Amino acid sequence: MTTAQVVNPATEQVVTTVELVGEAETDAAIADAERASAAWRDIAPGDRARLLRCFAEAVDTDLERLARLEVANAGHTIGNARWEAGNVRDVLHYAAGMPERLLGNQIPVAGGVDITFHEPLGVVGVIVPWNFPMPIAAWGFAPALAAGNTVVLKPAELTPLTAIRLGELALQAGLPEGVFQVLPGKGSVVGNRFVTHPAVRKVVFTGSTEVGTQIMAGCARQVKRVTLELGGKSANIVFADADLERAAATAPYGVFDNAGQDCCARSRILVQRSVFDRFLELLEPAVQGVRVGDPSDESTEMGPLISAAHRERVAGFVERSTKVAFTGSRPEGPGFWYPPTVVLPSAPADRVLTEEVFGPVVAVLPFEDEADAVRIANDTEYGLSGSIWTSDVGRALRVSRGVEAGNLSVNSHSSVRYWTPFGGFKRSGLGRELGPDAALAFTETKNVFLATQ
Repeated sequence: MTTAQVVNPATEQVVTTVELVGEAETDAAIADAERASAAWRDIAPGDRARLLRCFAEAVDTDLERLARLEVANAGHTIGNARWEAGNVRDVLHYAAGMPERLLGNQIPVAGGVDITFHEPLGVVGVIVPWNFPMPIAAWGFAPALAAGNTVVLKPAELTPLTAIRLGELALQAGLPEGVFQVLPGKGSVVGNRFVTHPAVRKVVFTGSTEVGTQIMAGCARQVKRVTLELGGKSANIVFADADLERAAATAPYGVFDNAGQDCCARSRILVQRSVFDRFLELLEPAVQGVRVGDPSDESTEMGPLISAAHRERVAGFVERSTKVAFTGSRPEGPGFWYPPTVVLPSAPADRVLTEEVFGPVVAVLPFEDEADAVRIANDTEYGLSGSIWTSDVGRALRVSRGVEAGNLSVNSHSSVRYWTPFGGFKRSGLGRELGPDAALAFTETKNVFLATQ
């Protein structure tokens, strides 16, 4: 069995060493999940709900430990990490209401009674990214478990620690052996086996569009179900009638949260030309006021990037010819730091406008009117999220309907609520997570006709 070092991105120090599972161990875990599947699906819905609530309470009791692990492992600010651990708890509580609400239909037909059932798929493989290791894991495993499936989960190689701990908490809470297993390992080994193993009936993947495309192609060979939440190049559209002070003050947090390592980051700010210069004047102090530093400090608002390699990739978007409007601060010394950076692109084909940076770099550009704003916002292969700032309700609705994205906020940068559906248009993904129908994505609809004549 091979091992990998887990590095603190704020200090570049090794936190711990984790054993990585290979193909044989992955196959054994999938076999365990398959054996556990029949008993788990037969547990009464109310009892399955009770176990999920016990899991949620175990997470709540362990909240601070989970948060501190995420600070050390992923460089998240302590405030964000506490919210993320709390989100796992809340998603589990929400999912605990699903087993007793997987309601089928009675359909009027001639000659008998027709009813439908939502049957669990079996074994579900969940592949988690490194940017939000805890919540994204829960968005997959909680509704899958609620629907009666067993789950094998692969955390990202860079950030396995909170997932491993969640696996321990699930057992402590009383989930049977084999129902929820965490398998730290390489994507080319563990993740690939989820795709190729016939006993895994669905794969849930969050990550890059390139890898998601490969996973979708692999799953197609077995007609395997798949949910994909992929890249984004979201627009923050600011109209002249908006509250400019508030729009400018909040814009940095719509893109620099988690150091910009967020597929929902509003990495393109589109500002109506008549207020463009004024908006930049207001944006500069807001960007320079973002507190970048030690993520364990309660006052820190932005931490480091995840790795040296990723910092180099992000820096590559700010070329010698790029016009930088202004930047924020960054600490000196060790750590994978990059300052909040605002750029003014010179051409529609600039990489910073067309590609996902996944770091604290935002492009600001002007537009003329509603039609122009929608055109620019949609001029991307992605369609995950975005914001619209205006005081005109009619405009808010028109532009919301016109922008090709799965999750939009008006006068807000909120993208994800566990009680509403989340997912993308175009190359930002396939399917939806969260919301009241989340468990249905982990079921097959079975139709049964009972003759009465």
